[in-house]
Amino acid sequence: MRLLFLGDVMGRAGRTAVAERLPKLRADWRLDFVVVNGENATGGAGLSADHARGLLAAGADVVTLGDHAFDQKDTAAFIETEPRLLRPLNFARAAPGQGARLYDAPGGRKVLVAQVLGQVFMKRPFDDPFSALDATFRAHPLGGLAQAVIVDVHAEATSEKMGLGHWSDGRASLVVGTHTHVPTADAQILSGGTAFQSDAGMCGDYDSVIGMDKLEPMRRFVTGMVKDRFTPAEGEATLCGTYVETDDRTGRATRVVMVRQGGRLAPSGP
Repeated sequence: MRLLFLGDVMGRAGRTAVAERLPKLRADWRLDFVVVNGENATGGAGLSADHARGLLAAGADVVTLGDHAFDQKDTAAFIETEPRLLRPLNFARAAPGQGARLYDAPGGRKVLVAQVLGQVFMKRPFDDPFSALDATFRAHPLGGLAQAVIVDVHAEATSEKMGLGHWSDGRASLVVGTHTHVPTADAQILSGGTAFQSDAGMCGDYDSVIGMDKLEPMRRFVTGMVKDRFTPAEGEATLCGTYVETDDRTGRATRVVMVRQGGRLAPSGP
């Protein structure tokens, strides 16, 4: 199976890049399944129902969220009616929606998508992501009903993401990090057959400070004072993510490639 995961969509620039580029990538790379993290797609904080619909219409099969899952007021109601939108497994237990679900893929195949939040350096305590994932893996063993398993680890600490990657090795086709908005250069296939990248990066304007217009973040770093709100940078966005090919029989990854398309970063892809 040919899988594509796109990192955090940041504001209007990121939404535009996905809308303009993803349909062609689906056709050119003959993609079977696409997951997009939409955590920051609406003004850099959360995902509105309208913007979620836009990402799905552009070619995403599933849209994942993160620690800002319910920053937009209409998300809580929308996620109850849209099964292609996932919030983290280990979010508050009373939160609406689901954190893992089995989806149909071409040829009668199935893809399990799950998301967990990290605990290290996050602003609020979340439940243990390891035990949350363990129950999901036990219910959907790789190579069984699910021909592929994709896990989005929305976390701050690289060490925690790597720990979850190795702990999931052999139980997932792809474990990929989101949240820090900077693509890491460690795309690899672990010994048990799981593709891993610490962070897929963002789909946004890289002439910025992690997707935000540069002026206010730099002012705060230099002076320690707040003057204005953070606003997403509006220049041409780079589409960043991870491309994976898997064996349908085992669900294991056979190829993994970092993806960068358009914008400021050097291009890469399959």
